[in-house]
Amino acid sequence: MSVKKIGILVGREWSWPPAFIEEVNRRNVGVRAEFIKLGGTRMAELCDYDVIVDRISHEIPYYRTFLKTAALSGTRIVNNPFWWSADDKFFGASLATALGIPHPRTVALPSHSYIEGVVEESLRNLQYPIPWKDHVDYVGGFPVILKPAWGGGFKKVYKVHSYEELWRAYNETGIECMMLQEYIAWEKYVRCIVIGRRHIMTIKFDANAPWPHRYFRDDNYLTPDEGRQVVEGALKLNQALGYDMNTVEFAIRDGVAYAIDFTNPAPDFDVNSLTPYYFDWVVRTMADFTIELALQGRAKPEEFAWHRLLNGPMAPAAAPVAAPEAVPNSDPPATEAPAAPKRRTTRKKKATEEA
Repeated sequence: MSVKKIGILVGREWSWPPAFIEEVNRRNVGVRAEFIKLGGTRMAELCDYDVIVDRISHEIPYYRTFLKTAALSGTRIVNNPFWWSADDKFFGASLATALGIPHPRTVALPSHSYIEGVVEESLRNLQYPIPWKDHVDYVGGFPVILKPAWGGGFKKVYKVHSYEELWRAYNETGIECMMLQEYIAWEKYVRCIVIGRRHIMTIKFDANAPWPHRYFRDDNYLTPDEGRQVVEGALKLNQALGYDMNTVEFAIRDGVAYAIDFTNPAPDFDVNSLTPYYFDWVVRTMADFTIELALQGRAKPEEFAWHRLLNGPMAPAAAPVAAPEAVPNSDPPATEAPAAPKRRTTRKKKATEEA
């Protein structure tokens, strides 16, 4: 029997990739894992790998291009590069609402600035001035969260307490599409690691604690009902999104678990932040899941249609493995929110105050 191959695309992370490769290879089950090396990809080129774990294509565009072509030859990719390319956090907010999962009220905003070549006439469909008061009232009043519709790592995330702070923060966001979001004053906060859309580890998490010491083991952190809401919500979201490697965050207030952030297809797997207990679980579970995918063999699309590529192959459904562990207590990390007027204009114009 030929040996199946699992390839890994990574950036600068140093702890999880070698531990994962060692775990897969030591099992000696006819599957080998290794780092991928690329020097260019020819069109319609067949991929050498049965499974690829993608940890970095959101930052390296060439990798995303390679992965889409690899999918055409039947390579199973974690996570699906077509869906990852199409997804954003505002769509996620709307999706959670459609699924009946509590989510903070959220508004997508026009960008503050635009790329070269976008002029006033290019923006004729945009309303000016932005109705800031209507948006702030909709999300429940101050404090509010301002954060990007794309991206992660708590970059450009602001907790603001006044219009002046909101406008100052907005003036710093450049060409980002930002979202205004209801602030949930939570009593507990949890981050769930979800693998294969069925394996879940829930962890007490505090984004306000100094990095990397934000994960805490507390097996009794959640009540049974809170644990049920978190596990069911995380499973439902990942089934809908099609992610096989993701983290889902919930803020719990008055016994209600609000899905806060669940578009993290390259989640933090660093041993220093996860701690050895959760790190070991991730290494073993990712090895279990990807070996299962590799042994199933490739899955070439039945037809070359967008919906087939978006669906992507996954392992057969199995009973959820829920390992309730914990939840933290705080709000999204509030980077300092400057205070200045706001204005949506063309590329080089400064945001100006609106009454």
